[in-house]
Amino acid sequence: MLKHRVIPCVLLKDWQLVKSTQFNSFRTIGHPTSTVRIYNSRNVDELIVLDIDASLEEDDINTEIITDIANECYMPLTIGGGIKTIEDIYSILNAGADKIAINTIALENIDFIKEASNIFGSQCIVCSIDVIKNDNKYQVYNKAMGILSINPFDLVKQYEKYGAGEILLTSVDKEGTATGFDIELIKKFTKQVNIPIIVNGGMGHPTHAVEAIQNGADAIAAAYIFHFSKYTPNDIKEEMKNNGINVRVL
Repeated sequence: MLKHRVIPCVLLKDWQLVKSTQFNSFRTIGHPTSTVRIYNSRNVDELIVLDIDASLEEDDINTEIITDIANECYMPLTIGGGIKTIEDIYSILNAGADKIAINTIALENIDFIKEASNIFGSQCIVCSIDVIKNDNKYQVYNKAMGILSINPFDLVKQYEKYGAGEILLTSVDKEGTATGFDIELIKKFTKQVNIPIIVNGGMGHPTHAVEAIQNGADAIAAAYIFHFSKYTPNDIKEEMKNNGINVRVL
C-alpha cells in the first residue's frame, strides 16, 4: 500500500530558509544546511525548497546552495523557483536534486511540461499550482502575475495530460495561517486527476494532516508546524497512523 508522505516545504530567500504567510511576511527558519540536518533527524519523507529570489527577481538559480542542501539531505529533494529552460533543470539535477517544481513557466508555456517529462521522466516533474479564493470562486494565483482568469481544475487536468508526475497544490488563503487545509479545495482537486496531489498551506495541528489525507490528498506539505509549534513530524505521523493512514515510521 502506498505510504502517505510528510514533507517540509520551505522558501529560499537571501541564503536563508524562510516561511511566509499568504506569500508575504517572511519569517526566517534558519540556515539551509543546519535546517536540513534537523529534517534528517526528524523522520520527514521528502523536502521541497522553492527559491523565491530566483523566481521573483529573475536571478540565476543558486546551484551552489542547492549543492550544499543536497549534500546534507538524506531524503528526496525537490527544487523549484526560477526554472525557465531545460538547461536549468539539468543544472538543478546535477547539483543534487531529485525532482524539480515548476510554476510560472508551465503557465506561460504548457508544452514545457511535455518537453521536460519526455527528457527527465514524469516522476521528476512536479507542477506547482497556487490557488486563491476570489469572489467565492477558486482561481489560479501567481506571485509575479497576480490572480489569473484560469480555472485551476481545468489547469490540473491539462498538467497531467502534458506529463506532470505530481501536483503541489497550495492554498494562498490558508498558507502560513495554521488553521487547517482547505478541504473543499482538496476534494475538488483530487477528483480531477490520477497523479499524486501534495497539499500545502494551513497545517497547524496533526489532525489537519489526517483530514487532508482522508479527503483525497496523497501527501501533506507544511513549514509552520515544523518550526513554530510543539508538534514534530513524528507526532503528525503517529496521528495519521492512529487514524489508519499508512505512513513511514522509524
